[in-house]
Formats: sequence, C-alpha cells, structure tokens
Amino acid sequence: MTSPAARFVIVRHGNTFAAGEPPRRIGARTDLPLTAAGETQAAVLGRHFAQEGWHFAQVLVSPLLRTRATAAAIIAHQPGGEALVAQPCEWLREIDHGPDENQSEESVVARIGADALSAWDERAVPPPGWIVDGVRRLAAWRAFLKEAQGDVLLVTSNGAARFALLAAGAGAGQPLKLATGAYGVIRRDAGDVLHIESWGIRP
Repeated sequence: MTSPAARFVIVRHGNTFAAGEPPRRIGARTDLPLTAAGETQAAVLGRHFAQEGWHFAQVLVSPLLRTRATAAAIIAHQPGGEALVAQPCEWLREIDHGPDENQSEESVVARIGADALSAWDERAVPPPGWIVDGVRRLAAWRAFLKEAQGDVLLVTSNGAARFALLAAGAGAGQPLKLATGAYGVIRRDAGDVLHIESWGIRP
C-alpha cells in the first residue's frame, strides 16, 4: 500500500553569531538565541513560504531555542498559523561536538584536521569525539519521510539536517551543508519515491 504524496521543507535556523563575531562549533549543549539578523532571516523565510502558497499541516522542531524561534517566525506568516503548534523532536536536535563544542573553527581544525572536517561535510562521517548517533537519526528520518502526510515544516540545525538528504538517497556530490536561514525540499510521490527537489535555498 502506497502513502499519499507529501512535501518536506527542511529549514536551518537563522544566525546565532553577530556580524564580525568569530563563528564557533555550537551544537546540542550550546543553546544560543537568534541574533537580530537571524530573526530577520526567519521572518523572510516565513514570508517566502506564504508567498509560495505553502500551508504546513505539521511543524517539527529541534528542542533548541534557535530552532524554536525560527519556527515561530515562520508560523506567524502562515494562514491560520495560530492553530499550528511546533512539536519538539529529539531526533532533530543538533549533534554534540564533544571536545569541539563551542570551540572556534581554527581550534576544531587544529584538533581533528581538515580531512576529518571534509569527511563530515561531504559524507556525514563524524570526526573523533563527536556524538552523532547517525544510525538512529537515519532511521528516524526514513520513518518520517515514509509516513508523514501533507506539507511538513522541519526546523533543525546543519548537523542534523544532512541526515534527511542521506535518508532520501542523496548521491555522491550532493552538498550536505545547509546555510543558516536556508532550506531544502524533499518530496514523496504517490508511489513512495523520494525526490530531492532543492537544497540550500536562501530566499
């Protein structure tokens, strides 16, 4: 028995670092709020989705503040958005960077090396010491992409979003990174086939 068609809009939260502030590896243990620029990114996403005529039947978010705030700004632009409630979801939580949590990029590269970082960005291979639980994440994405219905908004972080692509069968050469304030779309057709329609779109 096949499932009805569905569309999954996967959003990375807005900026958490101010312009000129050195970026750090923040993950599950560093719950930063959005900056003013991040709030603007979230509002732009909300207006963009409304203009596209996308009406979300369900909203799932990572439990972290930055993702919940991004989702709230998007929901505010949805017709009848007051009836939408973002559901916190553990498998959307950002990964734990272990000893690299909240460290500068320079420090991270010095510890793990550029090759290890490239393996993570290109193939989702976790560097030593990072707590990712990729098997569980993949299983959760696959189950959700198979069963959910309608247009679904999922707001998460870069480390977690890449597993949606892998669950949808992304091939070699597909960029896994998702910039802040950007989104991708995965569609499931009536034959239960998944299609990666877009990735890394920043309105």
